[in-house]
Amino acid sequence: MIDTPAFLDSHRPDVPDLVVPGGITPFHLGDSPVRGRLVRLGQLADVMLTRHDNEDAVSRLSGQALALVAGLASALKFQGSFALQVKGDGPVTMLLADCTDAGSLRFYARANVERLAALLDTGPAEDSTLLGEGYIAFTVDQGPDTERHQGIVDIARGSLSDMAMHYFETSEQHACWVRLTCDLTPSGWRASALILERIAAGGGTDIPAMPEDDAAAQDAWETALALASTVTDAELLSDALTPERIIHRLFHSLTPHLDHPRALAFGCRCSRARLSGILETFAQDDLDHMAVDGDIVMTCEFCAVDFRFPREDIGRHSA
Repeated sequence: MIDTPAFLDSHRPDVPDLVVPGGITPFHLGDSPVRGRLVRLGQLADVMLTRHDNEDAVSRLSGQALALVAGLASALKFQGSFALQVKGDGPVTMLLADCTDAGSLRFYARANVERLAALLDTGPAEDSTLLGEGYIAFTVDQGPDTERHQGIVDIARGSLSDMAMHYFETSEQHACWVRLTCDLTPSGWRASALILERIAAGGGTDIPAMPEDDAAAQDAWETALALASTVTDAELLSDALTPERIIHRLFHSLTPHLDHPRALAFGCRCSRARLSGILETFAQDDLDHMAVDGDIVMTCEFCAVDFRFPREDIGRHSA
């Protein structure tokens, strides 16, 4: 049997084949200019977060990021990936999460272990303290033949929810309310997002919308925010409460209409061929230094899977 060359091998080790059928529940509120999405990762959060050896504070931040990109991506019409990237000078130096148009999620976070431990020794830290000063970017990538759309703002003080709302206020100039939560529950890690958007007249949706200067529209928006603010983390993370029940509890007085739910799944896109292509860009001396006992091992930062390449098989095609 002839082995497939690494640069042609699309195989990857098994990872959990887990799909959450109702991971995202879109809805809109009666005749109000308000639409929303309730994101609940369920067991998917635990499967993804526990693959990485992160401190709980980093896992909480990562779970929130996953719920956020899932909720925002579901509101877009695109083919490709929607990514959140946060880069700062705090103990958590990098956070990246993305979601494809099909609902496939992945993430990774980088942290300075010593600085993070020193910070957490003083007590719980808010998200902006973990990240420090830097930027937050949202990117829509539809492939090499399409120009990427990207928006970037400075990291705002407070929570990741605050940062997301700051982005929409300053970059998109779009009224958006975001509530994110992630925690370790008796059933494992759970993560959730509740996102509301105010839709302008002629906003390109089938949802009824009132004029921007209409006092009734502003009142409807403020009422929706007041009701949404009453939701608790326990409700958002509870496996016992269905999305339909949570939405009804919060917005029953505004006649919520639920749209078709969307699935979420673990969706790392690494492969032997992809990582082999990265290795082929290194000089021969660098490849020699990377080899241990004749093999080069690369670990995918998104799914934490190790890929082993015989040194003798790498670099032959770039010679």
